[in-house]
Amino acid sequence: MKTAFLGTSRLAQIVLGKLIESPYRPHLVVTAPDTKADRGQKFRQSPVKQTALEHKIALSSQLSAVGHDIDLAILVAYGKLIPKDILSIPKFGFVNVHPSLLPKYRGPSPIQSAILTGGANIGVSIIVLDEILDHGPILAQKEVPIENSDTHASLTEKLGVIGADLLIEKLPSYINGSLKAKAQNHSEATFTKKITKADGNIDPNNPPDLQALGRMIRAFYPWPGVYAKLKIKDEKLKVIKFLPNNLIQVEGKRPMTVRDFLNGYPSAKSQLSKLHLS
Repeated sequence: MKTAFLGTSRLAQIVLGKLIESPYRPHLVVTAPDTKADRGQKFRQSPVKQTALEHKIALSSQLSAVGHDIDLAILVAYGKLIPKDILSIPKFGFVNVHPSLLPKYRGPSPIQSAILTGGANIGVSIIVLDEILDHGPILAQKEVPIENSDTHASLTEKLGVIGADLLIEKLPSYINGSLKAKAQNHSEATFTKKITKADGNIDPNNPPDLQALGRMIRAFYPWPGVYAKLKIKDEKLKVIKFLPNNLIQVEGKRPMTVRDFLNGYPSAKSQLSKLHLS
């Protein structure tokens, strides 16, 4: 049985790593082309590409690489909709691991959205892809609680492992036909948006309340982060990042506690008080 894997992000990398050690080791990996990093403009490989190279798996950045020799395609956080003519190529279609309990949180930012809305739980769904975003019928789901300390990063790690294990557990019965996919209740669907750098920017003169700020810090860690421009030590405005565990990072400096920050920049106390952090 020949399997193709499509994915790009850290979540996809976790699932790929588990598949490599399973009977469904991919014969082909399709991932995003290299991108230029913010600083230095050096090309950066996707996490999925790094793992594929490490394990000497054939790589492509083109969907056309999914040929008629592929029996099953597995997609995780690939970042693009798959056209109908490609979906129909593999004998067993495309199976997707999505980090939410579909139909809730369809779209590109389910983990961030669950944290931002104060959800008590999230989960993973294994679905058969169709032409509509996160719309296909469900093969399996598993609920996962959201801890108060969870961030986007920590939930990505948890859901990647849980999703991969659930996928590998259910694939045999899906392939032999004993596991039937069930349609989603589309009337209950909720949708998420693409997160941008600007989503992490806060106005220190009109900040979110303490609860919303805490959720933003957890949801946007490590990217895009939560940040504001503050004037410290009578200098020019500097970007200040707000990190989990009540840490602050001045642009170009290491993370520090709020107390240490105020010891070094006492003039910023009034500005931090508006952010409920002093």
